[in-house]
Amino acid sequence: MPVLTELPAWGKDGMLNVVVETPKGSQNKFDYDEELELFRYGKSLPAGSQFPFDFGFVPSTRGDDGDPLDVLVLMDAPAFPGCLVAARLLGVLEAEQTERDGETTKNDRLVAVAEKSRQYRDVQALDHLAPTLLDEIEHFFVSYNEQDGKTFRPLGRSGEGRARQIVEESVWGGSRKADDRSE
Repeated sequence: MPVLTELPAWGKDGMLNVVVETPKGSQNKFDYDEELELFRYGKSLPAGSQFPFDFGFVPSTRGDDGDPLDVLVLMDAPAFPGCLVAARLLGVLEAEQTERDGETTKNDRLVAVAEKSRQYRDVQALDHLAPTLLDEIEHFFVSYNEQDGKTFRPLGRSGEGRARQIVEESVWGGSRKADDRSE
């Protein structure tokens, strides 16, 4: 049985597969540990801070930071760590992240809607969301990274076509080889 990171990025129905790590509203950050095949407690956010939507990753992908691609999933109620969600891509919040050691890498945030969401079913594109909501999501990631001495710098917002391109370029066997997964 494959570990969660090795599931296909796309479902047979063309929907993006997303593995939820941290549910909406959680003050705790959870991370999938590929070696142990379980979810670890990563850290607690400061009082008053919580994840604005379910946060997870796209399996079988590697971003420039060496981790699977990050994705926020809009859905009606929080899921749970390890839940596989079929989602429709809306777009991407493109960003750079500077680590404490000064190294800067691309670290985008894909944005998607759960395929079976009732509340968000009519949202078909990133620009269908209120600009203030997107501002708040970007601010969340800026402050989230500041807590660890990192800098998250939003570079722009792009639609579904660019988001799909980022996923396709990050799928193992595409522009990256499966042997590069551990880098």
